[in-house]
Amino acid sequence: MNEIEKKKISKFLSYVLRHHPEIIDLNLDENGWADVDELIKKSMDNSTGFTFEELDEIVQTNAKKRFAFNEDKSRIRASQGHSIEINLALIPQRPPDFLYHGTAEANISSILEKGIEKRSRQHVHLSSDKETAVNVGMRHGKPIILTIRTKEMFEDGIEFYLSENGVWLTDFVNSKYISK
Repeated sequence: MNEIEKKKISKFLSYVLRHHPEIIDLNLDENGWADVDELIKKSMDNSTGFTFEELDEIVQTNAKKRFAFNEDKSRIRASQGHSIEINLALIPQRPPDFLYHGTAEANISSILEKGIEKRSRQHVHLSSDKETAVNVGMRHGKPIILTIRTKEMFEDGIEFYLSENGVWLTDFVNSKYISK
C-alpha cells in the first residue's frame, strides 16, 4: 500500500471513528470501540475498502498513533479527538509543569481573551513538546506556540488526562494560565 492510499484510509478512519460512524452505519460502544470485521465490511460497502492487513499497517505505522486496537485486535478506536460523546475511560493524571498548544496567529487575540475552548471536541489538546505544537499550529496557518502553566492549573484543581497516543487532554484552559 502506498503512502497516498494509507493517508486516504487514515483520514477516512479518523472521520468515521472520531466524528461520524453513522455514515457507514458503524456501531461504536460507549468507549468508542468498533468491531474490526464490521468496520472493514461497512467500509468496503462504502467504497473505501481495505483489508485487515492494511488496517493493521495503518494502526502500527501512524506517526501520531491516532488509532488503537484492543489486545486481540478484534476492536479498534480512535485514541482521542472525538466530536461525538464517548467515554475513553481515562484516569486523571498529574501533568508536567508546562505543556504546549499550537494554534494559528489569527486565533491569538481570542485565546488570550477567552482561553482555549474545546469547541466541538471532547477536550482541549495539549502537547508535551514544542515540536508537536508547531506541527499542530501549522495546520491552521502561521503557527504560534503557547506555553500552558499546567502545574498551576493542576494545583487549582483542574483535571488532566493522557490519551493512549501521548496527547494531554483537559476541558478548558483559562487565559490566566497561558504565556505566549
